[in-house]
Amino acid sequence: MKKLFLSLALVATVTFAYAQKKIVKEAEKGFKSGDLKTALAAIDAATTNPETSGDPATFLLKAQIQTKIFARDSANAMETLEVGNQALATFGTTFKMSGSSETSPVGKLVYADELPGIPDNIRPYSLLTLKNISFDKALERYNEDDMEMSYEFFNLAGEIDKTDSIIHYNAGFLANDLGRFEEAKRHFGYLFKLPAYNKTNAYYFMVQILSTEEKNPDAAFEVVTKARQEYPNDKVLAEYEIQLLLQLNKMDEAMTQIKDALVRDPNNPGLLLRSGYLKEQAGDLEAALVDYKKSVEVDSNFFDGNYYTGALILEISRVILAELASLSDAEWEKRSQEMGKQADDLYKQSVPYFTKALEIKSDNTDIMIILFQVHTRLKNTAEVKALDSKISAILGANWQEID
Repeated sequence: MKKLFLSLALVATVTFAYAQKKIVKEAEKGFKSGDLKTALAAIDAATTNPETSGDPATFLLKAQIQTKIFARDSANAMETLEVGNQALATFGTTFKMSGSSETSPVGKLVYADELPGIPDNIRPYSLLTLKNISFDKALERYNEDDMEMSYEFFNLAGEIDKTDSIIHYNAGFLANDLGRFEEAKRHFGYLFKLPAYNKTNAYYFMVQILSTEEKNPDAAFEVVTKARQEYPNDKVLAEYEIQLLLQLNKMDEAMTQIKDALVRDPNNPGLLLRSGYLKEQAGDLEAALVDYKKSVEVDSNFFDGNYYTGALILEISRVILAELASLSDAEWEKRSQEMGKQADDLYKQSVPYFTKALEIKSDNTDIMIILFQVHTRLKNTAEVKALDSKISAILGANWQEID
């Protein structure tokens, strides 16, 4: 009788195990035929049953089914992304169950390579298939101007492959554009780990995020210092370094870097402007003016060069007038005509620079007001009247009463 019970129990166990394996077969059949809803329901049952839930092949099939569902969903919305994330998680479970080894039988299938243009019926639907599908969806969304979803699909592809420079650059670029700066930094961080990759653009973005968005010039300077070690001849990084040295009030270091940069690029208007600025801060106004003027000679449409040149000319004039005001009555009588003429000549010299700056930025009322004041001192009635009309049209007729 015991033997009979034992035989019946064994038959029941075999029958039950066969039934569970039949469910896996049903899932395989649905996967191959395209009946993915049935396939997913069957494989979900298999992954929760003790008889089949311990087999990594069961979870591999589930990941493949999810990947195929992900591929066929052309909506490419958040719901699509969720299926992709689920597939990624299932692949992770599968790989862990197979000993986290790419050389194990199941591990090889998880990371099975996929040739471009491979027919769907022999596509491996591996983790790399999931990456490629997500990349394609990211491009589709980008072409439809859906930058949020384009980023999400690039991000999913990047989670699968941390070494794909195209994916991580695109993801970082879009995250930065969307104001998702922590995510942008993460993707650019992956690029920094790639030895053969040209990282200059990634460094540009990282420095801008740290210095401008996060207002952390110390961290930005740390990044640009590392970047300059890798790319010592890059002009953009050299300018960023100088800019950050100025922000950090490291004037001597900034001047050293500017001099070195000007040796390599003597006609760079931005460098000439910064050189002039440092000299102005050090009190050498004449030397600063030489650099400012040269920046405009190099590029007549350089707004900052024109503005800074005009402003410094007026500052030199102000110094002369301040000195005149401090003289004794007797000295004032002797020198007022000469010094007043010097000041007026400087006012005249500033006019072409401010006029050009206004030509470049025609709606800049600050420059209009400066020119109004200059022409008022020089008694240029027609210019004063024209500027008053322009300013009044923008700021109102009582603009002179505005604080």
